[in-house]
Amino acid sequence: MEKKKFYITTAIAYASSKPHIGNAYDIVLADMIAREKRLEGFDVFFMTGSDEHGMKIEEKALAQGITPKEYVDAAADQIKAVWNSMNTTFDKFIRTTDADHEAAVSAMFKKLYDQGDIYKSEYEGKYCVPCESFFTPSQLADGKCPDCGRDVTDAKEEAYFLKLGKYQDALMKHIEEHPDFIQPESRKNEMINNFLKPGLSDLCVSRSSFKWGIPVEFDPKHVIYVWLDALSNYATGIGYHPNGSTEQYKKYWPADLHVIGKDIVRFHTIYWPIILMALGEPLPKQVLGHPWVLVGEDKMSKSKGNTIYADELAARFSTDAVRYYLLSEISFVNDGSITYESFINKFNSDLANTYGNLVNRTVAMTNKYFGGTVSYKKYENECDLDLIKTIEQCVADYKKAMDLYRNADACAAVLELAKRCNKYIDETMPWALAKDEEKKDYLEAVLASLLEGIRIISRLLAPITPEAAAKIKAQIGNDNDALEFGAVTTFTVGEATPIFARIDAEKALAEIAAEAEAKEKASKKAENVATISEISIEDFMKVELRAAKIVNCEPIPKAKKLLKLTLDDGSGTPRTVASGIAKWYTPEDLIGKTVVVVANLKPAKLCGVESQGMILAADAGEDDVKVIFLEGVPAGAKVR
Repeated sequence: MEKKKFYITTAIAYASSKPHIGNAYDIVLADMIAREKRLEGFDVFFMTGSDEHGMKIEEKALAQGITPKEYVDAAADQIKAVWNSMNTTFDKFIRTTDADHEAAVSAMFKKLYDQGDIYKSEYEGKYCVPCESFFTPSQLADGKCPDCGRDVTDAKEEAYFLKLGKYQDALMKHIEEHPDFIQPESRKNEMINNFLKPGLSDLCVSRSSFKWGIPVEFDPKHVIYVWLDALSNYATGIGYHPNGSTEQYKKYWPADLHVIGKDIVRFHTIYWPIILMALGEPLPKQVLGHPWVLVGEDKMSKSKGNTIYADELAARFSTDAVRYYLLSEISFVNDGSITYESFINKFNSDLANTYGNLVNRTVAMTNKYFGGTVSYKKYENECDLDLIKTIEQCVADYKKAMDLYRNADACAAVLELAKRCNKYIDETMPWALAKDEEKKDYLEAVLASLLEGIRIISRLLAPITPEAAAKIKAQIGNDNDALEFGAVTTFTVGEATPIFARIDAEKALAEIAAEAEAKEKASKKAENVATISEISIEDFMKVELRAAKIVNCEPIPKAKKLLKLTLDDGSGTPRTVASGIAKWYTPEDLIGKTVVVVANLKPAKLCGVESQGMILAADAGEDDVKVIFLEGVPAGAKVR
């Protein structure tokens, strides 16, 4: 019998920077679903990739002095390396610079234009470069991009537009007739109430202010804009072309599931379906808009310095540990959080203490008491029956959660089963049974029951922590994936070796802090030797530098870093400057010395002192500053 197909995709990662752990959640979640479907017997095709066009890429390449193609080639390799570090099993990695994708998108644009769904006009509005999105002033949040919170710029340019309004009613009808199309329910309600009911504006689908993109075939000064380009990858990546698609496309389309972040649900549930409707193609069956991974309570941001990278975390603690944390900690609807402390605590609690300890002591007791081989014998004791009942319930809970893509609930079901197995050990006390020869048969049944529970646990963990699941199967000497208790009755185990070694939290956190401090120092050092930004001679001439004699100097109360300098700058009126040099100089070091002051700097109040300028000083090494002193120069002399 032919296998039932299952086509799953992730959002393609934008090739502007290295993906952080929040981006990695996308691929890990999709990989869990793909692995589970394969174990259930589906013919799975799993695709991910990189989004490689746009103004931001063009600007970054220019800043590095390389071509955009060179830039995205390196970026795509980096994205793939991070995905591989998560042990993901994607079947294809599509790049939007792939020749077949570009050809298909070009033909799609032409078809939509020829049938009147795309038209040329002019766009004027607010533009966010990082999000590559236009907004009307009313859509801004406090004058900034409503999606990322960054500054926007005024933009006006000729552009092509896709008629979204033409398909609005058809899309609303589709959503009503397919209530599971958008998940979770809260995302669906947001799309209907915030976008569809108020009415859709037509979508800008070309740009003429930059060149790094797929040219519009019949108007080459335009490039096809990100939404038509990037979103189409889900179809072009398996062979869609408006003039004739491949057998692979006909086999796998429509997609069974798009796995994306909640911030791009609008693009995947409004723009993408309308593009498909206009092309006459079926819509994807379901779009899952998962929540975010926060650091503590904040969004991850390089500017905040709170970015955590999945591959670096995996190199330190193992890939399975990262996968398990993400899949067990991030719920179906609400944002999840990660800190190094919470990660280590969960590792020790769940992976080392619960799973690792269960496997290790069960295998060790089987070797100790029976030379490694045990067979199951049925007993009717209350705790034995309850163990079997719990196994059956946890398997049912796991299956239900997996069918609904509720990853954290699936993980919770497996953990509950492992805890019950550990409790069963405490209830039966095998070490006590071993002392009574008459209870040897029951001891064997207890260990066989535990090994059968562990075998089922290894199957349930396979999509979540695949490496650990394989190690467990090797230790218990069985890789049968049946989920029914009693499917295996005889076990010959291997050597008991730790699946997850407990982490010394204090030591690990100290190492992480030391590495972060070293990185920060290296970054500051790099900033000091970075390429100097050029200014014009006119800009430089605006700065007025004068020699000034320090006639008095005193500390500023409650400001340990500041000294209050009273300067004679030749004007006849004393000038006050607050300078952050108290760490390196005392008043006695400075009184009577001549320094260089920026004389036309706008005054600023520092710790209650109005500072009327700045004096010049130089970084003289790590954590060392030297004030620039002048000799033989009269107060008030201009420094040129």
